[in-house]
Amino acid sequence: MKKLIAGFVFGVGLTAMAHGAGDPEAGKQSAAACQACHGQGGAKPIMGVYPKISGLGEKYMYNQLVAIQENARAIPEMTGQLDGKSKQDLQDLAAYFATQDMGVSQADPELVEKGAAVYRGGNMASGVPACAGCHNPRGKGNEPAGFPHLGGQNAEYLTKQLNAYRDGTRANGSNAAIMMDVASRLTDAEIEAVASYISGLN
Repeated sequence: MKKLIAGFVFGVGLTAMAHGAGDPEAGKQSAAACQACHGQGGAKPIMGVYPKISGLGEKYMYNQLVAIQENARAIPEMTGQLDGKSKQDLQDLAAYFATQDMGVSQADPELVEKGAAVYRGGNMASGVPACAGCHNPRGKGNEPAGFPHLGGQNAEYLTKQLNAYRDGTRANGSNAAIMMDVASRLTDAEIEAVASYISGLN
């Protein structure tokens, strides 16, 4: 597993396309519809199962918008939201939201120790790698590799996504194989704890 991740990250590093191709100002002009559900600047979703889309990283955000538009990633609430938008429109939206700050949520104090252990050290016994290896010790992500900023994300949303990776209902994109393998090794308790921990990470 470690060799798979190391090889993938190395490969991404060699082939990463230049990012930052979007125009944040242009994206801001068309972001109002997104903010109806995701909040001002994408930082305050109206429901915990909706993601904060602020500060995720332009490359990651753009890839997800394309996947949603092309129905490679099915999200019922997003049906029709991206219809008629060009790839440049999506790049501009991604650039705008990448410039917005993701506020930190409140982690459950009772889950912090267990969540920190999984995030920072993984679980050697079950083969779970440390989340920090790809997503940064402070949850800042890895923009060139397209690994999203996670620190501060809603715990409810993170739990939903880890479960989706684990049961195979989220399987799109080049990073999905890694996340599906990682999630398949996580217990329910580990998912709950690490999601809570990440929500308060900055």
